[in-house]
Amino acid sequence: MIFMQQALVNAKKAFDIGEVPIGCVIVRDEKIIAQAFNMRNIQNNVLYHAEILAINQACQKLKSWRLENCILYVTVEPCAMCAGAILQSRIPKIVFGCENKKAGCAGSVLNILNEKKFNHQTQIISGIMKDECSKIMSEFFKSLRNHKNQE
Repeated sequence: MIFMQQALVNAKKAFDIGEVPIGCVIVRDEKIIAQAFNMRNIQNNVLYHAEILAINQACQKLKSWRLENCILYVTVEPCAMCAGAILQSRIPKIVFGCENKKAGCAGSVLNILNEKKFNHQTQIISGIMKDECSKIMSEFFKSLRNHKNQE
């Protein structure tokens, strides 16, 4: 729960700068080794998802592309790109808060993380702090709609 709470802290940072509020932490040996939040809009770069940024940090910290002893916590179900990066980095377990019914690739649209044709699969735990994770996303998109209606 504490690690998902920190992921939510990161999501709030994204929210505060007008970015889609998704936060991520990567844990090894019960310690946070990397954390990030979405910066796609701020950086004008499609690759700047919270998971990708956190994976990059963790790889640099561990000086390895293999994150085999790590757990990734993210507030929203990973998309196809992030699920692919999770598999490629050999993360054995992810924990996410709320589903992404339009783009989620940990079970909602597809389940890339458990595709048996790949040489690696990832354990998925979902629904941790689901209400809190859903709420920040709802508030963000509601504020976007309100802003557009005021223009």
